[in-house]
Amino acid sequence: MLFGHNTNVTVNGVVIHVQTEDRGLNSAVLDTTVYYRGRVLHRRTSKYSDLLPLDANREQILKVRVHAQHAAVIDELRSGKLSVEVAPVGAAPVDTAQPAPPAVAAVVPPATTPAVQHALTVDLLNPRTWLAGKHATLYLVVRDRMLGTVSSGVRLSARIEGGAEKTEASTMTGADGHAHLQFEMPRLTSEDAALVIEAVAGEARGQLRFQLRAKPKVPAAG
Repeated sequence: MLFGHNTNVTVNGVVIHVQTEDRGLNSAVLDTTVYYRGRVLHRRTSKYSDLLPLDANREQILKVRVHAQHAAVIDELRSGKLSVEVAPVGAAPVDTAQPAPPAVAAVVPPATTPAVQHALTVDLLNPRTWLAGKHATLYLVVRDRMLGTVSSGVRLSARIEGGAEKTEASTMTGADGHAHLQFEMPRLTSEDAALVIEAVAGEARGQLRFQLRAKPKVPAAG
């Protein structure tokens, strides 16, 4: 069973995202990553091979470890013990490439930059882990492109183009400009299949578009 936490933390007036994930039994690693505008500021890992093989009691211990590691990073950020460098509110956003997805993913989201004419920018905060099997979970943040400040009350929608059936989900950003979307991935039927994420607030718009690739099928043993 995989465990994880996602938390937004305000440090010196700037909202940063803390994500802790169980990387699975093959690696037996807990990974905590601190993001700001899609950029990795800090990473902390720990092994839990001593708990393998997992049973009901050891799963509870693992769950506690995930929570403790996540909480420790948050506490250190808030107290200043863990210092990370972030641009001040109002600074121009940093143009950084998204990390590559894990090998087990059935999609390939390349680094994508919103078009210059768009007034909003949309960042995907979990580009490596947004797809688990057929279940998609997108953690997103929307900002004013010129000011770099977070944008609340923005309508966010995500859709799959080139799927076997129509797939779309939508939500609104909170006061911190963050939101998350969940949906089931359809079977991809087009070579041009894509994940399209759009942000709309009045006349202001922003978009991310990621090319998708179906996971190769493994031939049955003869």
